[in-house]
Amino acid sequence: MKQKWTTAQMPSQAGKTAIVTGANSGLGLETAIALAGAGARVILACRNPAKAAAALDKLQARAPGADASLMTLDLSSLASVRAFAEDFKQSEGQLDLLVNNAGILGVPLGHTTDGFENHMGTNHLGHFALTGLLMERILATPGARIITVGSLGHWRGKLDVGDLNFERTPYVPFAGYANSKQANLLFVTELARRLAAKGSGVIAAAAHPGGADTTIKPRKDNFAQRFEDAVIAPIARRWLINSAAAGALPTLYAATMPGIEPDGYYGPDGFAGLRGYPAVASRKRSSKDPELAKRLWEASARLTGVSYLD
Repeated sequence: MKQKWTTAQMPSQAGKTAIVTGANSGLGLETAIALAGAGARVILACRNPAKAAAALDKLQARAPGADASLMTLDLSSLASVRAFAEDFKQSEGQLDLLVNNAGILGVPLGHTTDGFENHMGTNHLGHFALTGLLMERILATPGARIITVGSLGHWRGKLDVGDLNFERTPYVPFAGYANSKQANLLFVTELARRLAAKGSGVIAAAAHPGGADTTIKPRKDNFAQRFEDAVIAPIARRWLINSAAAGALPTLYAATMPGIEPDGYYGPDGFAGLRGYPAVASRKRSSKDPELAKRLWEASARLTGVSYLD
């Protein structure tokens, strides 16, 4: 029987520098803790300074002596993304690992400071710009990796590159999320292709947590939320979904293990990919369509003003 992969099998990350976006809670925090525990120098890139400080305290408690620090990053603001990248490049000469983890789920229709639909702007366009602005450091680091966190929700994505901001399409919160997660995987497909075309050894891959017990979903103060908390959530935790720590395992596997394929996709090996241990995951065919990926890349570069690997 094949051994189930956990962080106990993770190679040493000593001497490596990693950025984890959205590391203040959930999957991002668990990813940062595991990387720091394995010896990496980890930068927690978070939007909320107070929550980030609390997360850093948790990390240091669970990984004593870890080399970890905070940097402010709001992916819903291109100005913040640019400032983060500039600050990083001024102080750091290498970037071994970029984990594009941060995300939002199920928010009402709204727009980022740059006018993008919130899911697309935060989950995809912010990470697209961040990756490009850090590409110089990534390309200069032997063995570097870029890991983007996807979702089972991408199966419900119906991405229209000509309508990324729901200007024509009727808006449904989960549709916004699903489209952004489909965009994450298309981004990885085109990123991997462009890196290969440049002869780069940088690996771009993706992972998803399955169903994970995190706080990404907005909470509501109503009967339905209380019923979910009291009845549905305990059953789901027991039988259907991963803990946040287990949900982070596919990301950590893709980020650290030998043999990871460019444009590879990894997720839990259990029923419907909801829970379990890291394995190669299946994905919607349109999430790796090369022509759609190319068109999304070009639109993303135009919208963000960040062009790279041309």
